[in-house]
Amino acid sequence: MKITLLALFLLVALSTKPLLGKKLRVGAAAPEQVVDTSGKKLRVGANYYIVPASPNFGGFSLTNTGKDCPLDVVAVDGYQGLPLTFSPINPKKGVVRVSTDLNIYFSTETSCPQSTVWKLDDYDYSTGQWFVTTGGVLGNPGWQTISNWFKIEKYEDNYKLVYCPSVCIDCSYQCNDIGIYQDQYGKRLALSYAPFKVQFQQA
Repeated sequence: MKITLLALFLLVALSTKPLLGKKLRVGAAAPEQVVDTSGKKLRVGANYYIVPASPNFGGFSLTNTGKDCPLDVVAVDGYQGLPLTFSPINPKKGVVRVSTDLNIYFSTETSCPQSTVWKLDDYDYSTGQWFVTTGGVLGNPGWQTISNWFKIEKYEDNYKLVYCPSVCIDCSYQCNDIGIYQDQYGKRLALSYAPFKVQFQQA
């Protein structure tokens, strides 16, 4: 009886050891934290300006693109734009990390009934573009919200925004950088092969 209990104990101990080791390795490989222009970590729920990493200082704002609502996201020149907030898939962590699914939304009210949460709009056949618009859902990761999730990635000495969600493994979706498409409505954010280099400034 004692031998059987000892064998059972050893079996349980040995079978759990690799799991503990795997858990430690996953924790050690956490993506690096995103920092703002002053070198401080981006915090969940705080307000930031997303500004171009170029001499032509500007920011992101909202614009009407021929329809009243929802409003589309554009890059503007001459001022910092509107403040934004980041909400990762696991907001309890408190910080924003690269290569991690997150919602981005403007910290402002508009005249539109839709939310200011970013989402990838339907394909625009007239321009051949996938634009970034608003009216997305905050949280609730899954196939229903696949268009609402973006990522921040390192790009040279700064960052870039990408649309490449991993909240739904079996879903089919676009996977590309976020760049600029200029038309009569301004510098609109859209999927692009030419990433738009950005940095984050505390509001």
